[in-house]
Amino acid sequence: MSDNPKPRFRNPFRYDTPSADRTVSSATDREVPVPLKVTAAYGWRLLVIAAVIALFIWLVMLLKLLVIPLLVGILVTALLWPGFQLMLRSRFPRWLAITVALAVAIGIVTGLMWLVVWQVRLELPDVQGKTQQAFEQFRTFLLEGPLHLTAAQIDVYIKQGLDLLSEQASLLWNAAGAVTGTAAHILTGALLSLFILICLLADGAGIWRWTLKMFPRKARPAVDAAASNGWATVVNYARTQLFVAAIDAVGIGVGAALLGVPLAIPVAVLVFLGSFIPIVGAVLTGAVAVFLALVYNGPWIALAMLGVVLLVQQVEGHILQPIMMGSAVKVHPLAVVLVVAGGAMIAGIPGALFAVPLAAFINVAAVTISTGAWRTGAEPRADLIWSTVPRERPRRNR
Repeated sequence: MSDNPKPRFRNPFRYDTPSADRTVSSATDREVPVPLKVTAAYGWRLLVIAAVIALFIWLVMLLKLLVIPLLVGILVTALLWPGFQLMLRSRFPRWLAITVALAVAIGIVTGLMWLVVWQVRLELPDVQGKTQQAFEQFRTFLLEGPLHLTAAQIDVYIKQGLDLLSEQASLLWNAAGAVTGTAAHILTGALLSLFILICLLADGAGIWRWTLKMFPRKARPAVDAAASNGWATVVNYARTQLFVAAIDAVGIGVGAALLGVPLAIPVAVLVFLGSFIPIVGAVLTGAVAVFLALVYNGPWIALAMLGVVLLVQQVEGHILQPIMMGSAVKVHPLAVVLVVAGGAMIAGIPGALFAVPLAAFINVAAVTISTGAWRTGAEPRADLIWSTVPRERPRRNR
């Protein structure tokens, strides 16, 4: 039997501080300033991180026909999750809870589409007449107004404008086709999203347990806690945006109807859908309502419509949301706008829609791991792009 001691097992993933006697440096290395060495070390690491992110984005764009339905299914699951959990806690069978949730979601979407089609068909002749009248008034202003344009000049400008619109429309359709594909791809994506939604509602926990097994055993508790906090954040985001979208749509839609703005229901539906893109969507859809009022009802009604849009957003953000949600939702506007803009530049409308919940999930998961909150199960305390902080109610002295 050998007297040599058994060599200890060395963990290859354990970091050991390198000893000074192993460091090899030349005269050239010694001449390089330390700040430059530190900058270079940060630089190549940042380049590696950027390359990994670019590769991930490239893979997402390559597999967009799978990624977009997956993200749609996850986001719709987050929208339905509070009601679905409430039914499960009320002793509903899971199959019945899934059926009710899907029926409610499909019923709401179908009802909104029917209302839009109904009002468009009802008001289309009137809208066409008002459009022709508004065009003639604008042409008269150009002829007799301070610009003193001639009819030939107006015709040239109109032709240039129509050509520009045709070119932009062609680019828009090409971009939409690049993102969403043909009608067959859209139908396939919708069916795939529905299938993913059913699977997540039926066995989301089982799917996550299977996914968790792909991580090293020692990392699973941290990954599980990070994903749980991230999912809670996405659910809270979906619930908040659903509430915001409903309030904005009802308020702006009712205001447009009372002011006589045409197509009030399609405007309300557009506001509802646009509000799921934080900050940017509400601004753009509100601007559409003001523009319609300006074109078809004149500047005073447009000014009143602008007042309605601002009033609804202020009441929803500062009065109704804190009362109904029972918490103070903290969102950094600059971070949200930059994330939405970046998502739109990468993947168009789907990128703008999924940018904020994806960034919120990554942010919360990273903070959960970096702060060590996964060990204690406590809420991560750090700067988050989207966080829900319970309000501290003042204690009454008794």
